[in-house]
Amino acid sequence: MAHKIPLIVIGGPTAVGKTALSIELAKHFDGEIINGDSIQIYKGLDIGTGKIKPDEMQNIPHHLLSFLEVNQTYDANQFKIDAHKSILEINARKKLPIIVGGTGLYLEGLLYDLEYGGKASRSQSVRTRLGERLNEIGEFALWDELNQIDPTAAANIPYQNSQRVIRALEVIEVTGDLFSQQQSHQKQESVYQELIFILNRPRSELYDRINLRVDKMIDEGLEQEVYRLYQLVDGEKVASTKGIGYKEWWPYFENQMSIEDVVEQIKQHSRRYAKRQLTWFRNRLTHTHWLDNQDEALAINEAITMVTQYLSNIEKGKMND
Repeated sequence: MAHKIPLIVIGGPTAVGKTALSIELAKHFDGEIINGDSIQIYKGLDIGTGKIKPDEMQNIPHHLLSFLEVNQTYDANQFKIDAHKSILEINARKKLPIIVGGTGLYLEGLLYDLEYGGKASRSQSVRTRLGERLNEIGEFALWDELNQIDPTAAANIPYQNSQRVIRALEVIEVTGDLFSQQQSHQKQESVYQELIFILNRPRSELYDRINLRVDKMIDEGLEQEVYRLYQLVDGEKVASTKGIGYKEWWPYFENQMSIEDVVEQIKQHSRRYAKRQLTWFRNRLTHTHWLDNQDEALAINEAITMVTQYLSNIEKGKMND
């Protein structure tokens, strides 16, 4: 059944303009939107994630947005389950499901039905021990241990993403197989009939937008938002604190860094993340349609034309991919 469900996917780097396109497509094609960003799932993390505001939703239903407490954990496997459920429910209402987000791992796992190790690879005792080791030796040293065992996996996981590093090491230890060997989708086909748009802009323009976006976040009260998070988790670095725009504030709250340095770090980390996102989308997803979002009106019109043809092809039974 999933292969017969029309599905629109909108990916791209941070600050590229994914939200605006998603709203226009949802209005035009009577759609509902599913969040595909790994930090926007948390309640209260609004400014730093660039989360859509209620008045910007234009009465379009949004799913998997702000539904977890900040101390809860979540992963790509659970997203796959939850997003698939949302897709089925939206389709049952005769609406068009539209997934929007920049977390490539979430999109890849959903589309290609990847397990990332699966249930047989999980061990709470191993995970606890790896967490203790992280506290002992630090993020980079733990990542380097993964790099020594499985350099392919390490190359795709930033050392700051300690949760993902721990997961990779857990899979390797429990299954005896390399983590990278369990992620490949090169020989797999999508379980859906999705139409994927990847938005992009000229690099200099994208970086300028990122810098301006961070400045706007500061003006809107990002420091206060992150400080509330800092108090809620009592200074502990849980999954929700690892996102860019949040993790940079911990040294500042502990009087180890100036606010100017924090803001500059957020901008730098955001620009680097955008570059990694673009690389991911080029290399990991298949059958993508890249849209230059420099002229947003033109990109929207192009997307509407393509979705119209896509839905017509599905209606006529012409879709083969």
